[in-house]
Amino acid sequence: MIRALLSVLFAAVMLAAPARAADAGVQTTWRLLDYIAVDYSEAVQGGRIVNEFEYDEMLEFSGSAAKRIAALPAGPARAGLEREAARLRHAIVAKAPADQVTRLARGLAASLLKAHPVPLAPVEAPDLARGAALYAQNCASCHGLSGEGGKGEFAKLDPPPIAFSDRERAKERSVFGLYQVTTQGLEGTAMQSFASLPDQDRWALAFHSGRLAFPDVAEGERIWKSDESIRRRIPDLTALAGMTPAALGEQIGENKAFALVAYLRANPQAVLESSDAAAGSATLGIARQRLRESLSAYQSGDRRAASELALSAYLDGFEPVETVLSIRDGDLMAKVERAMSEYRAAVSTALPEAELRRRLATIEVLLSEAEAALAPEAGSAISTFLGAFTILLREGLEALLVVIAMIAFLRKSGRPEILPYVHGGWAAALAAGAATWAVATYVVSISGASREITEGFGALFAAVVLVSVGIWMHGKSQAEEWRRYIQEKMGRALSRGSAWFLFGLAFIVVYREVFETILFYSALWTPDNGGTILAGALSAVALLSIIAWVMLRYSRKLPITLFFRYSAILIAILAVVLAGKGVGALQEAGLVPLTLLAGLPRIAALGFFPTAEAILAQILAFGVLAYGFFVNRRSAMKAAAPAAAE
Repeated sequence: MIRALLSVLFAAVMLAAPARAADAGVQTTWRLLDYIAVDYSEAVQGGRIVNEFEYDEMLEFSGSAAKRIAALPAGPARAGLEREAARLRHAIVAKAPADQVTRLARGLAASLLKAHPVPLAPVEAPDLARGAALYAQNCASCHGLSGEGGKGEFAKLDPPPIAFSDRERAKERSVFGLYQVTTQGLEGTAMQSFASLPDQDRWALAFHSGRLAFPDVAEGERIWKSDESIRRRIPDLTALAGMTPAALGEQIGENKAFALVAYLRANPQAVLESSDAAAGSATLGIARQRLRESLSAYQSGDRRAASELALSAYLDGFEPVETVLSIRDGDLMAKVERAMSEYRAAVSTALPEAELRRRLATIEVLLSEAEAALAPEAGSAISTFLGAFTILLREGLEALLVVIAMIAFLRKSGRPEILPYVHGGWAAALAAGAATWAVATYVVSISGASREITEGFGALFAAVVLVSVGIWMHGKSQAEEWRRYIQEKMGRALSRGSAWFLFGLAFIVVYREVFETILFYSALWTPDNGGTILAGALSAVALLSIIAWVMLRYSRKLPITLFFRYSAILIAILAVVLAGKGVGALQEAGLVPLTLLAGLPRIAALGFFPTAEAILAQILAFGVLAYGFFVNRRSAMKAAAPAAAE
């Protein structure tokens, strides 16, 4: 039982492992291209090789990047990347001008990330003071305290440590590129990997070293605070980390770009403060972009890429704001989710391109409505309080029903010594939930896919267990059957591991709800509304406590056969609900096919989703329960027949 439980808890992590490996490969390729863009000018000038070692590296890195791109999944996207890689390689072999090679390398890097999106930014603004301290401790001896480059013996290294203060080279270097080198090191040089440092420390190092060539921040601060169009160009940390000063200079002028980079790399928190009000718009912008890319892939005949991009539009663009939108406008949230599901289904069933365009236009209108609903002025303290209250009440009630049924069962059975296992199960789930919150906040960011996978497998596991528990309880709802069970089996049954079974059931049922609640609250939480959310949560806890007290008190007075009958019906309903929720979550994560059924409503509270697969899962759960109840009733009638004859 415990092994099966652990398997469910780690399923999402195991399924996500190949994706993380693929991300690492794409990031390595991106780093090679970034290095070419920055350092080619040191190798070739005026069509002549001026540094043989650097030129050999350009040839090696461009060849390695081409091989890595050729190993990507086949399709039009890879074919296009291979053509760009060939043009870059040809330009390097021909000793083309530096600006041409830089443009080709940057263009290929951008195309690579467009086809294979990977994380490009820290989860929160890095600590620049920490970055300065780490730089002084780990980097200054080679690169100089102010980034002036190696001195003394370090200057004799081949190649010598780069000078971070060299503005000509620094203007072609992004913070993300520095982060990649810090993480992976640089083969063929004395630059070692600092992958052992926490992720946020490596980002702090990257931001600190990336600002050494741009020390003047005052003018950049004035530009940032006074020019709204500039703030729109850099809406989040991803844009800031991936941007090169040279690229920004082409858009707004070099002097202004350098001043802006100086300020933002020294004060990345400013980007977050500016983007907080537009967070919903930014993520919905990702959804729009992915959907348009999906349509383009579909037009080119790459249905697989079109399907993956459509799924990314939901998981990366809409799912992060789904919680807040469901609180402010639940009907609109359901409409957007259904429209995006219909689009994914249309891609998978190869509907005509005109139909995809029609559905995409519908989504565009709904996303515009969602942006208005997510605007700061559309929120209020009351809506935040009600959101926090209803989320915890809804999630807590599902877990409470199962846990209270187990506690009442043990009390009526005269087995109070087993109660600590049940209490231990739900208490362990709360502790695991706190650990999940800590990990999600300070270590890694839980993606939309990981969230849906965890919720989906947790719901399906609980549904399977509850089906068996519901049938078992229904079988004991006959007085004679209960008496015989107590006399003949109860002691042995609970002495052969059933106590740990109850522990596991309490854990998985409660942890699933805790996990979902944590992610909902994380989406709602801001420094300004923390008190309101806490008040809503405490109010829900108070109401849940009252409900638990009433249920336990009433269950003591309820005759044992009626208790089992009502509990069996309640648990059966919950099992059917969780079966639908589990399949629905796995469909949203892209692990289960999606066949939409037109004309049917979406009732998330009942686990009813208008897809053939989710409904089939609920029908299957209902059918197993109905058959189990029928067998129980027939057995009870056979057992009662001899007694009636007497």
